[in-house]
Amino acid sequence: MIKTLQNTLKQDKEQFTVPKSVQDAIPIRRIWPDGVFQFGSKFSKCIRFSDINYAIASKEDKTAMFLNYSELLNALDTGSTTKITINNKRLNRQNFEETILLPPRGDFLDGYRAEYNTMLTDKVTDAVSSVVQERYITVSTHKKNVDEAKTFFDRVTNDITSRLNKLDSRSEELDAIERLRILHDFYRVGEETEFHFNLKDSMRKGASYKDAICPDSMEFKKDHFVMGDKFGRVLFLKEYASYIKDSMINELTELNRTLMLSIDVIPVPTDEAVREMQNRLLGVETNVTNWQRRQNSNNNFSAVVPYDLEQQRKETREMLDDLTTRDQRMMFAVVTLVHLADSKEELDSDTETLQSIARKHLCQLSTLNWQQAEGLVTALPLGLRRIDALRTLTTEALAKCAAQNPGLSITIATDTIKNLYDMLGNYELDLAIVEGIPVGSGFSSLMLDTDYLVCAMSVNNPLSRRAMVTLNELKGEQMILRLPTSATRQLFESTLESIGDSIRNFNVTIEVDNIATIKDLIRKDLGVSILPKSACMDELRKGKIAALPIENLSMARETRIVYNRDFDHPEILQEITKTYQEVAKAYR
Repeated sequence: MIKTLQNTLKQDKEQFTVPKSVQDAIPIRRIWPDGVFQFGSKFSKCIRFSDINYAIASKEDKTAMFLNYSELLNALDTGSTTKITINNKRLNRQNFEETILLPPRGDFLDGYRAEYNTMLTDKVTDAVSSVVQERYITVSTHKKNVDEAKTFFDRVTNDITSRLNKLDSRSEELDAIERLRILHDFYRVGEETEFHFNLKDSMRKGASYKDAICPDSMEFKKDHFVMGDKFGRVLFLKEYASYIKDSMINELTELNRTLMLSIDVIPVPTDEAVREMQNRLLGVETNVTNWQRRQNSNNNFSAVVPYDLEQQRKETREMLDDLTTRDQRMMFAVVTLVHLADSKEELDSDTETLQSIARKHLCQLSTLNWQQAEGLVTALPLGLRRIDALRTLTTEALAKCAAQNPGLSITIATDTIKNLYDMLGNYELDLAIVEGIPVGSGFSSLMLDTDYLVCAMSVNNPLSRRAMVTLNELKGEQMILRLPTSATRQLFESTLESIGDSIRNFNVTIEVDNIATIKDLIRKDLGVSILPKSACMDELRKGKIAALPIENLSMARETRIVYNRDFDHPEILQEITKTYQEVAKAYR
């Protein structure tokens, strides 16, 4: 793992405590009048900036804006995390009248001022719910004390402000009152004009600032939360397209609802990024060489490198070139979105709308199951990141296990079986969930489940109406399979060989190492695949795909937890096993 990312993840780990009140659910520990917030050893500062009108700019202006924005991102300090937030909030009419409308001055121009104010007021009144949009940049860092944090923020915020000015964007640092107002308007939708807070009076009386902003109640469910009389849901960007249009964020935030979209950015030093991409390129080239060696051993000398491997090689080379010759920076990012609605039905409808927008841009917005509280804190402009979606996905079973066990922190890494065993042997991992019997004498294992492979296909495929399919029928279909190095592919090929058949007799058109991508291609009726039935349970329940057994072909497999023999936390193994079985039972 990249050292900077590893240090960031280590620093962001916090001891989980069950909140005893709604106030405790707000993670702010201390505040200062100048707008510095403290969360444990982490401090944050927030900047509000105006729209740069990128969409209506000319091509030349767009190019200049893009270059200036790239300079802004490249200038982000590697010792901090930056959060960019777009906030759709209901208009505070009182604040609108005080800050936007032109006051009369007792001269002959008052008539024009009144006409101008009337036009603005009518425009706001015509809006369905008078939703306005604000934008923030929140910088957070780990420091020993507030003095060091303020010195750091003075330098960083001045740099960000000057670069925003180059983009013709007005910016201002938010003090404590303004930051609390943002949280109040979100937690108490419809009560925007009722925020009255005096920091000095609060300190003098010994009252908590959280009393002025917290909602009446908060209740977190599996896939949504209830806050007062409002329903909310936190989504995160699960899968990214290779190219994302700049209009996607704009379309997501055009929903006329109270919502916040946040992008957490962790910059990586260039030297670390170059080493990482060199290692990745070496790994990809090794996979290509191994694949070609296997084809040559089967006398298939004219075989073309699979599209998935070729794309990995191409994209890795391009990334390495960007880092070394085009002055680009590697950054890890998490995109989260929280939206509110008046009812559960309205919330579900809005979620489907947002997800369809993401799908249109070849991205996937997914609900954070069992992590709604952590996701909410991440989406708000506080400067915190409580979900680990930087490298991999969080499974429902492990997320639930972590939520039920205070002090237990889980980081998930997905990789090939060989690499997982290597990381286990180097004590880079504590546990690994793999298929089959463990390899190596230094490991022990615990069986989680028994699964079997099925033929997965679109519900529009004529074969989906059958009780089972035959091998001859499969040979007439275009097949989308995992890479030859995967355990699923190897089990399928070994089973074919045991009955005197071969994978060469099938029409394998696409090889992909990502199950989510395979299922998406299947849903579009671009082919059929061989997948574990457990990996298709959610789609089967929703009727999105069909899964059929193959006649006279039994492909059972065992799923096991593998660990080093000196692993001394059997209670964790028991808890993960229990939670896995509970979640698996709910899906069956």
